Amino acid sequence: MAPAAPFFDDVANGPAGGAAHWLTTRDNRRIRAGHWPGDGAKGTVLIFPGRTEYIEKYGITAQALTAAGYSVLAVDWRGQGLADRLISDPNLGHIGDFADYQHDVAALLDHAMVLGLPRPFFLIAHSMGGCIGLRSLMNGLDVKAVMFSAPMWGIQMPPATRAFAWSLTTLSLSFKFDEKLVPGQSATSYPLIQPFAGNMLTDDPEIYAALRGQIAVHPALGLGGPSLRWLNRSLHEMRDLARLPAPATPCITFLGSKESIVDPAAIRTRMTRWRDGVLHDIKGGLHEMLMDKPAMRDSVNATTIAHFDAHR
Repeated sequence: MAPAAPFFDDVANGPAGGAAHWLTTRDNRRIRAGHWPGDGAKGTVLIFPGRTEYIEKYGITAQALTAAGYSVLAVDWRGQGLADRLISDPNLGHIGDFADYQHDVAALLDHAMVLGLPRPFFLIAHSMGGCIGLRSLMNGLDVKAVMFSAPMWGIQMPPATRAFAWSLTTLSLSFKFDEKLVPGQSATSYPLIQPFAGNMLTDDPEIYAALRGQIAVHPALGLGGPSLRWLNRSLHEMRDLARLPAPATPCITFLGSKESIVDPAAIRTRMTRWRDGVLHDIKGGLHEMLMDKPAMRDSVNATTIAHFDAHR
């Protein structure tokens, strides 16, 4: 059994029985896995979080999934949460290459086997986790069905900014300043510097206060903006994925009408080509539809659970 890791149940707002463990990846990085046992044995939902996120943030989602009979297994990706930070400034999101995240996926799946979590497996992948998850599916990830929430298959930015981002980040690799913060970003966690009014994540003030509180109480969970290298490698990964056909895995994807972080056009393009895929447009949805007002998140959870139930 993997060694126990800290699990901040005081801020997770998850179901009973949550626990976390340290995992070591094949390239010798330490990441953290957290799980909640389900009320039945329908299967296990893997949660691939977005950039800056951490296991405890998904306690509210785990509540709905475990009540429906699913166990839940989530991960702190390398470079965020309590997993190993990768550069001297721990406040910046960084990655050597996006393929490195697949080492984290492999370690998580091995851990699921050790824990004896019930099969079949399913996947919820949010934002950056949607980029990682799509690559995992193309690599043969054994899940019966997937739900993507605002997947990062493109980043929303004006064309001129996109061209500048490609140029600057490519130069940063050549001239060794790729560990610097992306211009215009902050090294402080977004919920700590952005008031609720005008935030890009959720229209639920209680949820936003909870997200802020999680980082305020446990600062080690916090993460600021990305490094130039992270942006460069993400641009390459999203471009490469866009050139590949959709997997055969049954898929639903949620996209909010007020999405302002990831690129809706990239999501729509992908979903029109996903033979066994359905795109759900969520009126009024921001980036965090799983963590918005109760009516919205309950609807998203119910649709997701029905999707998984139909493919057990």
